[in-house]
Amino acid sequence: MPRHDLPPDTGGLAVSVSRHELGAIRSPEAPETEGFTDEIGKFGYVHSLETGSMVDGPGVRATLFLAGCMLRCQYCHNPDTWHLKRGTRVTADAAIARLCDFAPALHAMSGGLTLSGGEPLVQIGFSRRIFAAAKQLGLHTALDTSGFLGARADDAYLNHVDLVLLDIKSGDPALYRRLTGVDIAPTLRFAERLAALGKPVWVRYVLVPGLTDEPAHVRALARLVAPMRNVEWVEVLPFHQMGAFKWRALGLDYPLEETHPCTAELAAQVIAQFRDEGCRAR
Repeated sequence: MPRHDLPPDTGGLAVSVSRHELGAIRSPEAPETEGFTDEIGKFGYVHSLETGSMVDGPGVRATLFLAGCMLRCQYCHNPDTWHLKRGTRVTADAAIARLCDFAPALHAMSGGLTLSGGEPLVQIGFSRRIFAAAKQLGLHTALDTSGFLGARADDAYLNHVDLVLLDIKSGDPALYRRLTGVDIAPTLRFAERLAALGKPVWVRYVLVPGLTDEPAHVRALARLVAPMRNVEWVEVLPFHQMGAFKWRALGLDYPLEETHPCTAELAAQVIAQFRDEGCRAR
């Protein structure tokens, strides 16, 4: 399934960039991300839409990347998703109508809808509407989140989510803050809540050479996750430099400019360590 284009604020769902392309300022009138709380969600700010994804949950998926994020991860490959102003203003009704077009193909390919970002929980009302509509269409739904805003997702919200892709940057609180600029505690509380609910989770761990590959830090996260029976997988994501050009284009200092991409050998070692600690890892 291809990408589809639209002019800003026309109510359509598709946008002209992929996750790997630099998003422009499309909604200069949008509010600042910090403090943004729209429970109604009649419209949202969308960075990009990709169809045919096979890396954002089971099967072949449509992945909607929402603008806005509270974290400032050192290895973020989409810093152009940090601000709502870099999203295209899209009405929820039109987004749902477009999702209806994709639904038959997604069903046929055992896929579904994934909301990613940025951070979907910044736009809690909009994402709630999209997930609810996807479930009405009988689609599998996945939420890709850092968990930092997990308290915003009440049980009714999570009832529309079949799978949480939970990005845990480190099991070490000091390193987590260094990596993201925020505290790990909200993410851990969300992880514990998901475990109590029995909500299926895939934990995602970005493996950065010289930064998140320390065995003690891997062990800390593995021992946190292993007892959680709802965690189906730990996915080790090798660090790459595909987003470095975005930092430069945005005039940002990229702290990992000199960091080499993760090798297959290092990834295999860390996957083995997660497995040795009792996690299902890949």
